[in-house]
Amino acid sequence: KMVDPTLAEMGKNLNEAMKMLEDNQRKVEEENEKKYARKDIPGPLQGSGQDMVSILQLVQNLMHGEEEEETSQAYRLQNVGEQGHMALLGHSLAAYISVLDRERLRKLTTRILSDTTLWLCRLFRYENGSAYYHEDDREGLLKICRLVIHTRYEDYTVEGFNVLYTKQPVIYISSAARTGLGQALCNQLGLPLSCMCRVPCNTMFGSQHQMDVALLDRLIKDDVESGKLPLLLVANAGTPGAGHTDKLGRLKELCEQYNMWLHVEGVNLATLALGYVSSSVLAAIKCDSMTLTLGSWLGLPAVPAVTLYRHEDPSLSLAAGLTSSQPVEKLRALPLWLSLQYLGHDGIVERIKHASQLSQRLLENLKNLDFIKTSVEDELSSPVVVFKFFREYSNRDQTSHAAPASTIQHPIISNERHIYDTFNQWLGEQLAQLVPASGVDVVELEDEGTCVRFSPLMTSAVLGTEIQDVDQLVDCLKMKIPVLTSTLQLREEFEQEVRRTVGLLYIEDLSWPGLGVVRYNYHSDGKNDDKQEKELEKINTELLKKLNELESDLTFSLGPEFGGQKNCIYIGMVTEDLDVSELVETIAATGREIEENSRLLENMTEVVRKGIQEAQLQLQKANEERLLEEGVLRQIPVVGSVLNWFSPFQASPKGRTFNLTAGSLESTESTYVSKAQGTGTTPPPTPTSSLAKQRLPGQKIFKRSVRSSDALSETSSVSHCDDLEKTDQRPLTLSPSKEQGPLETEKTEEQKEVAQPTKTDAEDIQSDRSPHDCTKVEEQESQR
Repeated sequence: KMVDPTLAEMGKNLNEAMKMLEDNQRKVEEENEKKYARKDIPGPLQGSGQDMVSILQLVQNLMHGEEEEETSQAYRLQNVGEQGHMALLGHSLAAYISVLDRERLRKLTTRILSDTTLWLCRLFRYENGSAYYHEDDREGLLKICRLVIHTRYEDYTVEGFNVLYTKQPVIYISSAARTGLGQALCNQLGLPLSCMCRVPCNTMFGSQHQMDVALLDRLIKDDVESGKLPLLLVANAGTPGAGHTDKLGRLKELCEQYNMWLHVEGVNLATLALGYVSSSVLAAIKCDSMTLTLGSWLGLPAVPAVTLYRHEDPSLSLAAGLTSSQPVEKLRALPLWLSLQYLGHDGIVERIKHASQLSQRLLENLKNLDFIKTSVEDELSSPVVVFKFFREYSNRDQTSHAAPASTIQHPIISNERHIYDTFNQWLGEQLAQLVPASGVDVVELEDEGTCVRFSPLMTSAVLGTEIQDVDQLVDCLKMKIPVLTSTLQLREEFEQEVRRTVGLLYIEDLSWPGLGVVRYNYHSDGKNDDKQEKELEKINTELLKKLNELESDLTFSLGPEFGGQKNCIYIGMVTEDLDVSELVETIAATGREIEENSRLLENMTEVVRKGIQEAQLQLQKANEERLLEEGVLRQIPVVGSVLNWFSPFQASPKGRTFNLTAGSLESTESTYVSKAQGTGTTPPPTPTSSLAKQRLPGQKIFKRSVRSSDALSETSSVSHCDDLEKTDQRPLTLSPSKEQGPLETEKTEEQKEVAQPTKTDAEDIQSDRSPHDCTKVEEQESQR
């Protein structure tokens, strides 16, 4: 067969370009360019021009950037297969076909448009329909609104807004619709926001995401009585959040009663192509118009959305912009025309069926998981699966998990609602990170709060989701549920322990997904606020560093980058074997140690400064005394030398030494006499932490042992005290080589005296011992 050489060259060039853009391997030339050039800075246009390879290389560099080198997890691009290449080829062909002569272009575009419209109407069971192809998925609804205005207001073409002023139109939209949809329609149509009426969803019966039909009927009656014109109703076959379908059958009857237009949109419309369709979605085939987003359903890049509608007057459709007399605008359907032929009827149905099977597989597995609550319209089959982590009984309630549902449901206060939203936000982010091919995301619902959503009709064809990905998603969910339950259960215990501990301040941050937030309080001694704030930041920063150096499974951080509390320690998710008391005691002890070291350094600096000043004064005074002893004659240059020759003056060098331990100045006379520097006061031994806990081999810090983890709070606390007593008694029995006669009596007396130690006692002991040490040194020197 004869092949157009231009078409053959176009297909060849597209194939080479796609291979080059999809190649993720970095070449040596790219590395050399990165050393001296930044690709995000625009440069001048080169006069000589560049070849196609260089231009495509630049496009590849702009697409990938340096993100793959900065992070180990490369972002996932859309899975562009052969059908995607056909859609991309359609855009190139549209540009090539547009240069044909007008008659050939008209015939070709008419054939492409009629074929695509016929295939879509038969595929989605929409008989005798017309199609409008548009890039923005809201543009189809906008054109439909203009069509209905032209239909209901006969003089609109001549009178314009004056006709709307006499009888204001009203457009009804569900409160579960996309955010900003009503405002966008009013802005594009030039209507006031009062023309948009939001219809609430059910509150008593039925799904809480379905439009309240009885309330809608009442709203329409009120608008008619007030002289307004009910124009159009936008219903959902799969709400953007939960994927629920409105009662389209009753809504269609209501629209026929008040002569209104019914427009339907939503992801569940894709199931119209399957052999079995639920009755709620099947009612959409009787609506006046519907919008289909085939690009996400079939994994086709850069294909337009389609709005199917039924209308008998082509002139009004032309006035509303649904049809065009320009053949070039009809070429929008060309990428879709090529892709639908490539996939075929069976291929399209298979992709939609595969997405439905994925959601069904996940829904069946979620039924067997504890603490997971689903929010689906149909328990047997739901294209969109929305679930959340939720404990249906209070952590203070010790009733069995097998209790009836009516007895275990408790009212959720606002704080608990906020905590569950935070935990589910963390759960959704973790699942999306661990299983990126699943396409799960986090959604905010009005009644359920924060939930995790799995909508394979919107993501599976793009990401290439398979059954294995769903099973991996369930396995990851099973791993995260115990962590969530343990953290939720230990949050209250952690708060109580922190509030009982001196020196720690509990910070309530409901938006933090973890055990809690704590701050070490700095005891200021009359310092100003700025200095106290800096010292507090210094101590908590050092405390965070010390905690991260411990070999534990916990994560300590400064909290979120934005919106978090300052100078706090944020503790992440925990497991059930966490010893909360040991964790809190360790934080408090480490904070006190850092504070004491900081104060010791600060006091030492002050003592040294004062000691230097005092030494300067004493040395100046000693120098004056030396001058008085020598006399005035010895200060005269010539006379003093002669006098010193005949009668030398014997004077011992006088200096000062500073004892850091005692914090006092001492004379250097004893040093020059004994020819050795005194040892001074012996520094007190560094106290060891009394919180040392005996651990089993391989047991990490903050973990309860197997014996104590089986028991509850009372028994674990008793066994913990017994262990501490054993560790206190053990050093006394492990020193058989030392003398035990008088040593034991001295230890018992010291233990009695140490029960209530004071600073004055410690200073007296040091002052009593220091002269004794000095006399020992003098005796040794005299014996030498």
